Amino acid sequence: MAARVLICDDQELMRVGLRMVVDSQPDLTVVGEAADGAAAVSLAERTSPDVVLLDVRMPALDGVTAAARIAAAVPGTRLLMITAFDLDEYAYAALRAGAHGFVLKDAPAAELLVAIRGVLRGNAMVAPSVTRRLLERYLTGPAAPEPDPRCDLLTEREREVLGLVALGLSNAEIAGRLFLGETTVKTHIGRILTKLRLRDRIGAVVFAYESGLARPGGQAAPTKVRG
Repeated sequence: MAARVLICDDQELMRVGLRMVVDSQPDLTVVGEAADGAAAVSLAERTSPDVVLLDVRMPALDGVTAAARIAAAVPGTRLLMITAFDLDEYAYAALRAGAHGFVLKDAPAAELLVAIRGVLRGNAMVAPSVTRRLLERYLTGPAAPEPDPRCDLLTEREREVLGLVALGLSNAEIAGRLFLGETTVKTHIGRILTKLRLRDRIGAVVFAYESGLARPGGQAAPTKVRG
């Protein structure tokens, strides 16, 4: 059965383009379109789509608020934010509101389809370069990151893995950097998410920067366990 996709964007031309891309795929089908955030929430509640393509900036109700409401009303739905700017301040807020990733409006069709299928599989789809730029912009400031007591739950190796996740490295790249097997890296990440009570990889990235385990500018903080 084809995955059901809801398209939400205030630009008609953008909606038409997204529909053409999605409907060209045998495993995807468009179940509706919305031109503003309020309509997006209403349509999501009525159609229960598998994934919602949600513009960040829309009238009536912005994409961030709409994402949070859809996540609460239709918890099984995956949310993929679409933005024209890779430094859009709303994109970071959307990830924290429950979105599972975001893609740029000028991304190639193939990249959009990879992102859609990725979130449908339960992955967090945010390009590493975009993740770093978002975090550099919104998690930097004059004050040092507040330490989080949950950091003490992690082993030194888990801190290392988390720091590399925050830098945007894939499981394969982390495995190569730490001379581990990919399965071992995946196990470490699963334990990290469980210990820190995080939903997914995006949550782990945000936690790493906010707690000081990773530093903006592409540097992982030294791994040091107290006690």
